Amino acid sequence: MKAIYDVIKSPCLTEKGNILQETQNKVIFEVDPRANKIEIKKAVESLFNVTVSKVTTTNILGKQKRVGAKSTGRTSDWKKAYITLAEGKINFLDEL
Repeated sequence: MKAIYDVIKSPCLTEKGNILQETQNKVIFEVDPRANKIEIKKAVESLFNVTVSKVTTTNILGKQKRVGAKSTGRTSDWKKAYITLAEGKINFLDEL
């Protein structure tokens, strides 16, 4: 099992994420691509002292980007986790 700080990389603070948090009590995190749903659930519950009811994950493919005039590069692939909270709330902006 991985350390809990290796599983969760960062929260996704986007407009869509804020709307989901207010309406459906969901939080979005960028997670390690090798982490499974059980590890993600345990990491969120132990880090933020909340109860997780459901975890949904999706793999995001990197986009092609231009680098200079002739060559193209690619951004990294990453994994996103949508976490539905049963009890508790996570406020990222209050802690800053």
